[in-house]
Amino acid sequence: MEALVAFAQNLAGGLLIGGVYALIGVGLSLVFGVMRVINFAHGEFVAVGMYLTLLLYGYWGLDPYLCLLVAAPFGYGLGLLLERLVLSRLIDAPPDSTLLATLGIALVVSNTLHLLFGGEPRSLYVGYATATVRLGPVTLSVPLLIAGAGTLALIGALVLFLSRSEAGRAIRATAQNRVGAELVGIDTLAHHRLTFGLGTALSVVVGVVLIPLLFVTPAVGGTYTLKAFVVTVLGGLGNLAGAVAGGLLLGVVEVLGASYLAAGYRDAYGLVAFLAVLLFRPQGLFGRAVRRV
Repeated sequence: MEALVAFAQNLAGGLLIGGVYALIGVGLSLVFGVMRVINFAHGEFVAVGMYLTLLLYGYWGLDPYLCLLVAAPFGYGLGLLLERLVLSRLIDAPPDSTLLATLGIALVVSNTLHLLFGGEPRSLYVGYATATVRLGPVTLSVPLLIAGAGTLALIGALVLFLSRSEAGRAIRATAQNRVGAELVGIDTLAHHRLTFGLGTALSVVVGVVLIPLLFVTPAVGGTYTLKAFVVTVLGGLGNLAGAVAGGLLLGVVEVLGASYLAAGYRDAYGLVAFLAVLLFRPQGLFGRAVRRV
């Protein structure tokens, strides 16, 4: 019985942290699906969200979750600006050009954070950081519960936006066929900008919900970029439902591996699952196989 309770505890924790991973992957998958841009700066925006929350909490005492009211619009505006200044100029360029451009953005953001905040790890402590809640035999961390449940709610809101709103349908049309979308009067450049803004805002939001749980350094963005790629490839590039499944799978594999094997190799277990999926389904769990001619 104790073993079953411990398994349920680990599974619940893995699903909650997997929800956060899913939100990271959804942002990256959205940008790739619409713009065909592999965004190497995706994880750096998570770090931006963490440091922005530290500033708002330190100077105005704003609760980390209330910081979302500032961080989400800030991330959206940052995405619009970067798309307008950099990526819109490379709309028809070879994929290598956009890849290198986003890598350059990542380096600029990371080094700017290092210049402004220094290289030492920082954290944010709030009174409920160690609070827990019991759901039957399972005990869950309150910040982790808020992070996991909140990010899954955001994913649901994004899906509703893409499926029910006029702008969402235009984004989907742009993703399916940019030329065809332009022929029916859709401003694809404007919707590229909207997409990159949404993807950046989602990354910044992830940083806000993670900062009560983790330390942050200017170099932490690379870790989250890697996790975003693992989640996206696990589910299938450009597939939002696949990104959700990939994030949940990654979270569960990491937590169960750390609990039942060696805790020091937590990140490695996710990479093993990633390689196993690529070995048997190179297109990802929900991706479509590419037909060979």
